[in-house]
Amino acid sequence: MNRQNNHHELIVSGIHLELTPSLKTFVREKAERLFRHEEEIVRIRVDLESDPKEGVETRFKAKGHIIIHGPDMNAVVEANECHKAVSLLMDKLDRMLGRRAQLHKVKRNHPHAVDLDVELPKAV
Repeated sequence: MNRQNNHHELIVSGIHLELTPSLKTFVREKAERLFRHEEEIVRIRVDLESDPKEGVETRFKAKGHIIIHGPDMNAVVEANECHKAVSLLMDKLDRMLGRRAQLHKVKRNHPHAVDLDVELPKAV
């Protein structure tokens, strides 16, 4: 099943940070990898936050929220540079989606028996 015209929603927002067009493009390019891996993604929200009062190593924080059919996924990454934080966030979300797909695959290939408390009627 090929979905060529499937438009996914990507929301990028900045908290105490000016979002430049190049930064938005960078986030969009990195998020395309997630959309290619999982077709059930409805929306990805990325919040980029800058806190000058924090230490140099944790100055930039990237928060990701994936709305998907099933439980939503959240991740937070801190780094010393905004582009690095976005890359680390997308890697983390990619690993989470991969683990989710692996768990669904294992569950699908290894069904378990269900015990019923009632006795079923016999076929005639």
